[in-house]
Amino acid sequence: MPINKNSVRVVARRLVLGLTLSVSGLVVGAAGVVQAASAGGEFITSANNDVANTASLQRGARNFVNYCAGCHSAKYVRYSRLAADLGLSEEQVMENLIFTDERIHGTMRVSMTPEDGANWFGVTPPDLSLITRSRGTDYVYSFLRSFYLDPSRPTGMNNLVLPGTSMPHVLWDLQGAQAAVYEGESDAEHNTVHKKFKGFELARTGSLSPQEYDEFVRDTVNFLDYVGEPMQLQRRSLGVRVLGFLLVFFVLAYLLKKEYWKDVK
Repeated sequence: MPINKNSVRVVARRLVLGLTLSVSGLVVGAAGVVQAASAGGEFITSANNDVANTASLQRGARNFVNYCAGCHSAKYVRYSRLAADLGLSEEQVMENLIFTDERIHGTMRVSMTPEDGANWFGVTPPDLSLITRSRGTDYVYSFLRSFYLDPSRPTGMNNLVLPGTSMPHVLWDLQGAQAAVYEGESDAEHNTVHKKFKGFELARTGSLSPQEYDEFVRDTVNFLDYVGEPMQLQRRSLGVRVLGFLLVFFVLAYLLKKEYWKDVK
């Protein structure tokens, strides 16, 4: 049966286009994460979290239920899925992670009503299932490390990443209280002085050292990153295999094209 060289050319072009679009999708996805992470301004620092670290995810789950779950839900993940992915038994989850009347197959909901949240904080505390996907892990990590003393705020605290935040510094007993240190820069042309953030100064120590607190926050963010997409490790692994298959198939198609066109030329 004769080979249509135009058909071979179309197949080759489609393979090249498919491979290009796959790689472009990965690049665009990464760029979106970077953009979301940088949305908080110049105070964003890298979380360096690793969702493949099961021990970190276990610690992060502990941190979340003890310090976050009183106000924030994670209603898109089930405790049973949590047990399977984090290498925990259902008994361990029931004993250490469920402090409400939820069942093992229930989701991580909060007992506080939206009305109570709005009355107490001025805004209903959001569900955190997708917070790292919308804001980025670096943003959340930096936010939890950037509370500082501010007597003008109702809670006595403010945040450099999200100024005027309604969220109180619930981790103050771990981190302690830190003051924001500024330095002035004179603007002779406008006869003004601009304050530039220099760093934080620990005003009151907490129960954790700064390094231990950073690890605590990193574990918490790691857990939230997992909650945002529990299948991400499997997706990445599958994506690599698909790209590898496309690459190998493209090489074979190219060699086949050369073989068909050898007699034509």
